[in-house]
Amino acid sequence: MSTALHPPTTVSTARLLPTRPAVHLADHEARLGPLPLAVAPRLADLITAAGLLGRGGGGFPTGRKFRAVAQASSARRPAVVIANCCEGDPTSSKDAVLLTTSPHLVIDGAVLAAAAVGADRVILAVHEGAGTTTGLRRALSERGPGAAGIAIAGVPARFVASESTALVRYLNSGDARPGGRLTAIWESGVDGRPTLVDNAETLAQVALIARFGPDWFTSVGTPDEPGTTLVTVAGAVSRPGVVEIAGGTALRTILAAVGYHPATDPSWALVGGLAGRWIDLTRGADIGFSAAELAAAGGVKGVASIVVLPPHGCVLRETARILDHLAAAGARQCGPCMFGLPAIAADMAGLVAGDRTALGRLRHRLPVINGRGACGHPDGAVALAASALQVMTGPEAVHLDGHLRLARCLAGPPMVPLGGSIDGGRA
Repeated sequence: MSTALHPPTTVSTARLLPTRPAVHLADHEARLGPLPLAVAPRLADLITAAGLLGRGGGGFPTGRKFRAVAQASSARRPAVVIANCCEGDPTSSKDAVLLTTSPHLVIDGAVLAAAAVGADRVILAVHEGAGTTTGLRRALSERGPGAAGIAIAGVPARFVASESTALVRYLNSGDARPGGRLTAIWESGVDGRPTLVDNAETLAQVALIARFGPDWFTSVGTPDEPGTTLVTVAGAVSRPGVVEIAGGTALRTILAAVGYHPATDPSWALVGGLAGRWIDLTRGADIGFSAAELAAAGGVKGVASIVVLPPHGCVLRETARILDHLAAAGARQCGPCMFGLPAIAADMAGLVAGDRTALGRLRHRLPVINGRGACGHPDGAVALAASALQVMTGPEAVHLDGHLRLARCLAGPPMVPLGGSIDGGRA
């Protein structure tokens, strides 16, 4: 993140985030009890009953992934579990906070997952140079023989390198680019073995469900978004940081926890990460933070981040910055990534500079690029650009007209964090 994070907080329910850091195994077990390995044979059923969805951005049913890998695993070809601790989107810091305050909870989830799917290897994938690596190494050393079969793997700190097929490809060949939409890693992943890739927060939730059961998990949240989730809030707020919420908590409540009040500071927010959507906080403050409610409002949950612009912030200029970053961060292994993204980034920059013809080009290019990339990276950029156009030709049409007539913008400094470089540096 580009701003200093305040200590993590909670809205009504604290589960993942301890009231004080539990970095040592003794503190972790005093808080939650020992690792419940006995439930491993039933774990997929428990997770399915809990309705746990992946917390890495895709929102895929976790129990279904467990079952697919378990069915493909065998004594001859045991599965591999990858805990994705990379957090490639620079608007999100939730996994870093979780790994810093409760690393053993994530490791517990990975160990339980391995036992449930028949894996003999666990890989904790972290970005090279990440600050969480030291804490993970210390946590593993505390577990002694319990850490057998667990390794930490450094992954290039690039935006697309933390995508699940890119992780597998890198571990197999050193090429950290996505493997394509049809790559079935659950069947043939690391070393040709069935591979389960789950996000750090997802695995932490698995460890809690294993201990306390699905009824406990679903006692908070909503039917379509049970349990709690971690949300990173940044931008023009008083206390940027990570908030633990019950699923479906209103945006207004989340923002109040970090010192922002839409009624007095009307603005826009980027919700869901660099491939997210723009939400009008004046009209949308009561939207529940769940995949279903955000989708109904034209948004997306994505990586569970919210970046608030200041009043009179410029959606157009922020989007142009993000598209330029996404174009540079692509894997460059398909036409939409190599040519499409630079083109729409240039068009959006053209709009910022007052080029009237850029609007027509964008409207033509976006549907042509969408759905044609080797992975989902171009689709995310297209969706963001389309969201910005909807804003700038609708509620913010007067602001767009100012760009086109005067080629200037009076908005303040940029808010959306992009990191220090496309290679993953974090300001």
